[in-house]
Amino acid sequence: MSGIKAAIVGASGYSGEELIRLLLRHRHCQIGVITSRQYDGKAVETVFPRFAGSGLVFSNPDIKQIAEQCQVAFLALPHGLAGEFAIPLLDAGLKVIDISADFRLRSTAKYQEYYKTEHPAPDLLKKAVYGLPERYREKIKSADMIACPGCYPTSIILAAAPLLESGLVSTKGIISSSISGVTGAGRKVDLPFIFPECNESVRAYSVSGHRHLPEIEQELAVAAGISELAINFIPHLAPVNRGINSTVIMDAEPECTIDKIAEAYHNAYHRERFVRVLPHGKLSDTKYVTMTNVCEIGFTLDKHTSKVIVTSTIDNLTKGASGQAIQNMNIRFGFDESEGLL
Repeated sequence: MSGIKAAIVGASGYSGEELIRLLLRHRHCQIGVITSRQYDGKAVETVFPRFAGSGLVFSNPDIKQIAEQCQVAFLALPHGLAGEFAIPLLDAGLKVIDISADFRLRSTAKYQEYYKTEHPAPDLLKKAVYGLPERYREKIKSADMIACPGCYPTSIILAAAPLLESGLVSTKGIISSSISGVTGAGRKVDLPFIFPECNESVRAYSVSGHRHLPEIEQELAVAAGISELAINFIPHLAPVNRGINSTVIMDAEPECTIDKIAEAYHNAYHRERFVRVLPHGKLSDTKYVTMTNVCEIGFTLDKHTSKVIVTSTIDNLTKGASGQAIQNMNIRFGFDESEGLL
């Protein structure tokens, strides 16, 4: 397909910055519009000096301008705001790729329970495709509305889904202990995330009722072929800028062996360019995936406790957000899936 132009709505946050970084090197997609109410009229280098010379200027979000200039819009907005832009942009014929949480959950009741507000555009949920390419590629190819997964869910779903699908692990008692860099909290001034509070400190937070929990449970239930399941999700904050490491612990079924685990991962990912499964016994490391769109998976079977232990690492801003969004765009518009991402 010929080249296209993209809008980034909410381009002044970390996900917006990452989208700009990746799209500036994309051969088939130019950045047509970047929006920010706060920085309206300012050159992009006044906020992100690394992009000096790009010629990009922030503008106030304007549906008509975006629709006239672009074929796809990335929504890098806080939850609750995506519907304001998604509906008119879809009506104008654009493809919409949302990085917020607004269209990931199929249940409006779950959205209200975890996000403490009514869903902003419930009618769009039926149109939205969950944008995890390794699991929904065929649906993404024809989707007008793509809901990019959260960063924690990406790391956990890619790690656990193949084993649940193959019946090698139990659907009961799943635990994920996950660690994220500070950029996962967004680009804002907030006391718990300033340098003196985070440096030399690792701490758990939201160990019950984290907003990503229903998304993780939704997709793992699909993988297991059941209506619902429950897991313990224990996120931690670490004093690094980027990266997520999820350690997923699952009860092995009696027929589970190392060879069968390796086979399940091979069957799921041997054709995937952005999932790297390590040989048995080697565990994943965030330093090998930061600034990339790769998910690295390591696994072992602890015979002492009959637990399968999987480690999964991603860059929370790339495979966990903007990189995956561009991967989805590439699939939807027929570009090489790795364009702009290698």
